[in-house]
Amino acid sequence: MKFRKLAGAVALVSSVALGGCGYLPGGGPDSRTVTVWLMQDSASQGFLDRFTESYEEENPNIELEFVIQEWGGIGPKVLEALDSDDAPDVIEVGNTQVAQYAESGGLRDLTLESMRDLGSEDWLPGLAQPGSISGQQYGIPWYAANRVVIYNKDLFAQAGITKLPKTREEWIETSEKLDVDGRQGIYLAGQNWYVLAGFIWDEGGELADENGGDWQGALGSPAALRGMDFYKDLQALGDGPKDADEQTPPQTDVFAKGDVAQIISVPGSAALIEQANPDLKGKLGYFPIPGKTAKNPGAVFTGGSDLIVPDKADERAAGIDVITALASEKWQTDLARTMSYVPNKPALARVIEGQEGTAAMAEGATQGRATPNSPHWAAVEAENPIKPYMTAVLQGGDPAEEAKTASERITAKLTTG
Repeated sequence: MKFRKLAGAVALVSSVALGGCGYLPGGGPDSRTVTVWLMQDSASQGFLDRFTESYEEENPNIELEFVIQEWGGIGPKVLEALDSDDAPDVIEVGNTQVAQYAESGGLRDLTLESMRDLGSEDWLPGLAQPGSISGQQYGIPWYAANRVVIYNKDLFAQAGITKLPKTREEWIETSEKLDVDGRQGIYLAGQNWYVLAGFIWDEGGELADENGGDWQGALGSPAALRGMDFYKDLQALGDGPKDADEQTPPQTDVFAKGDVAQIISVPGSAALIEQANPDLKGKLGYFPIPGKTAKNPGAVFTGGSDLIVPDKADERAAGIDVITALASEKWQTDLARTMSYVPNKPALARVIEGQEGTAAMAEGATQGRATPNSPHWAAVEAENPIKPYMTAVLQGGDPAEEAKTASERITAKLTTG
């Protein structure tokens, strides 16, 4: 294996860092190199070593070359690669980025392989749906991550709470009991729009709707407004700022002070909390974001990665074979246990039993969704009219009027990019 690391700005924080280089010789004079672009911190060096050794042993004429990319500025770099005559054979991309790359016309259609070899009917919808454009599967789900509720076990015990909430109603009641004596029932920043998206989806609403290829912002629908109303009720049970997101200040730092009962974040945030306050080590618990009923957890935004094959890749067939291996049960199990990810199929959630945070994440992932599957959604996020909309409502603005303004801005971006 050849292993190269490219310099650039790091845009993804992870508890595992890829480092060093390793090299395993290929098969012989007829050997071929399959070049795979992976993103910074998506997989540990140990995982890559195990996968490469196994794969090259089973495929002696294939040599794997992993090129590690930074998340910062990756969009233009991928588009340039798709248009070049020196494209890599496999590229890892964010699940919500597939539509943008598919619009370029530079992706291999993997619909046949996904149905025939990869069990696409069993994939997590939050990974599978954004990889499918106009009925064609371009992105193969690799791993997922989503938000859960991280809670302070001591504060729950002190409030006499012995049963974790399963419904929104129970969640509000629990948070009210915790929001006493100078403590915060939940710290929820006013502009945590990914969390709002889940509440909107739970109500049957959307961030944007498509009609015949045309997209329109949909924050003003009755369902979306109900989602915002619930967000407002929950956000009031703590002192989160109404005019900032979860990074301003970092909500993990706020939680680490010890007087916040709950935050909504990925389980990996627990390591940052414990780093900031070692006294909380062993005192953190996790549960899926509650849904409207106890039957299912709440809807969540599913982040994660898909694997794509450039149409101009020299080793397209071999690249597809590498993806098939990476998406298989064996290597999904290894990756999930190594990196605390959610596997690409709900049926594989059993492999992370015993990892409390990851298990809660996997349960929530069954209700996972992705952002609107428009190639211009990245332009919406860059300006993000959802954030000021949330602040305006939390500060007393008329929800319908504020939603109308934000939806018009979303529509404009989805139309022009």
